[in-house]
Amino acid sequence: MRGTRPHYENPSAKYDVIDIIKDYDLNFNRGNVVKYVLRCGKKDNEVQELEKAKDYIERELVWLREQQDIWIENNK
Repeated sequence: MRGTRPHYENPSAKYDVIDIIKDYDLNFNRGNVVKYVLRCGKKDNEVQELEKAKDYIERELVWLREQQDIWIENNK
């Protein structure tokens, strides 16, 4: 189901953003990156939308690095 706000609308799209996120089994951070990038330019401030995507990329990188450190520590 498509939203009613313009940044949710894309009549030529074959998928809703949420469907792409589900199909690729993306976690919260990665899903939000996709969401903000795909909707960038549909709101007033493209820079702000890309900054949001960047924030979620940085959050995901922090989490991945923590997981990597845990794995390394457990496999010494």
